[in-house]
Amino acid sequence: MVRYAEAGAVEWVESGGGPLIAVPETVLPFWAGADGEENASDYDRACEVDGFVGLLPVGDSAALVLGDEPAATAYLPEHGTFVRWWAANSEDELLSGVPAALAAADWGQEVHWVVPGPVVLFDSAFPGGETQRTETLRVELAPGRYAVRAANVQPGPETWLGLVQLRSLP
Repeated sequence: MVRYAEAGAVEWVESGGGPLIAVPETVLPFWAGADGEENASDYDRACEVDGFVGLLPVGDSAALVLGDEPAATAYLPEHGTFVRWWAANSEDELLSGVPAALAAADWGQEVHWVVPGPVVLFDSAFPGGETQRTETLRVELAPGRYAVRAANVQPGPETWLGLVQLRSLP
């Protein structure tokens, strides 16, 4: 079992205020971020996603937008889940509540996401070709189809977290 409070056990990514986005590595250069025409940039498209998750076309693939509000986000591969830190007194407190949160989650509607392989999570305002200028998290995903579902859960009196779970489909 991973002890999350160990330094470096979990990497978190934050945004400057807009949504985070997971873009397949193969199409990173096609994500323009906030660059582009006024009110028509990729970042604007990401901000228009309604709800906790949404998909946007990027190149010949799609990116997963983590909508709602910006929050520090990590990926827990053992759960196949992005965890969004809404409120907690510590990282250990937040992450120790994940198993109970997964069991109690009232999941929203699923979307189906086809990925060609690993994805990079980062602030959607940045162009994909310039991710070295911002925090990123590389997530190893096998090529294929995934069911993506999201929920907000309160596993403790002072702990709230968002879950975005990826489940491989046949």
